[in-house]
Amino acid sequence: MAGIKDVAAAAGLSVATVSRALNNHPSVSPDARARVLAAVEALGYRPNAVARSLRTDQTRTIGLVISDVLNPYFTELARFVEEEARTLGYSVIIGNANEEPDLQDHHVRTLLERRIDGLLVSPADGRSPLMVEAAGGGTPMVFVDRWIPGVDVPVVRADGRQAIRDLVAHLHGLGHRRLAIIAGPAAVTTGHERVEAFRSALREYGLPLPDAYIGQGDFQAASGRRVTEEFLALPEPPDVVFAADNLMALGALDALRARGLRVPQDIALAAFDDIPWFVHTDPPVTAIAQPVADLARAAVRALVDLIEGRPPQSVTLPARLVVRRSCGETPSIPSRQRSNL
Repeated sequence: MAGIKDVAAAAGLSVATVSRALNNHPSVSPDARARVLAAVEALGYRPNAVARSLRTDQTRTIGLVISDVLNPYFTELARFVEEEARTLGYSVIIGNANEEPDLQDHHVRTLLERRIDGLLVSPADGRSPLMVEAAGGGTPMVFVDRWIPGVDVPVVRADGRQAIRDLVAHLHGLGHRRLAIIAGPAAVTTGHERVEAFRSALREYGLPLPDAYIGQGDFQAASGRRVTEEFLALPEPPDVVFAADNLMALGALDALRARGLRVPQDIALAAFDDIPWFVHTDPPVTAIAQPVADLARAAVRALVDLIEGRPPQSVTLPARLVVRRSCGETPSIPSRQRSNL
């Protein structure tokens, strides 16, 4: 395999000049750069990333620990993180926590040992001592989608409170009065926040949220099925099931179909985290959509700013309601909510 000395000899230049040319240093003349590129192509030279990282103390690699790679929301988030990182000259190593705090900590520890330049994390648990230690350990870190309160790192997330208010207004306008929620884990910021936003929105319409209408899920489809079956067993089942994530919504839909119930004629269904599948279910599911691509790009940029010594920015972007047919037909939908009907 050709080395940098071979490239220098073929180009008739010094090793230092070749190194500067390969790193796009402005001091290299166009003629010298062209000679280096011609020699690289002729020799099939490939830079040694390990050697470069030892010289520069940078690997041009960032880590991404996501909560669940099987969740379409996080799959899409990882895709856009990789795209943005590649655009900025970085590679991405992905760890899947599978909503398990111990597995999350394993991936964080492993990535830090690999000398990554920075770390993006969507915490599976807000109580991990390792996460708190890692945040103060010197490796640049950014939380994306979820965060750990009190930990001083930038946070890039969506704010779904207004979209939840829009959803409750939509449901109230359709005549629904008994609204239930399948909640995510209370130890996760998004799990707690979505329940409180839902409760607050119901209060604006004078509607209660009884304890029996709050089902504890874990952002997995099986918990959506289980909680929905518990709702249906109540003496007075709810008119609407609102799942605080997409997988729990799919589990809820399975439970309703197993009972022979029709959506929305017998019971309405809505979800947080829109996914492409919801357009193809029968009926299409009303959902709250987060700006996944924008979140991913903002998170990568904040992390690269930290890595490269610039002040990073925490970013909060609005989520939006996407009205479909799973909550009932409506004669008039505000234009800002009309999408993918």
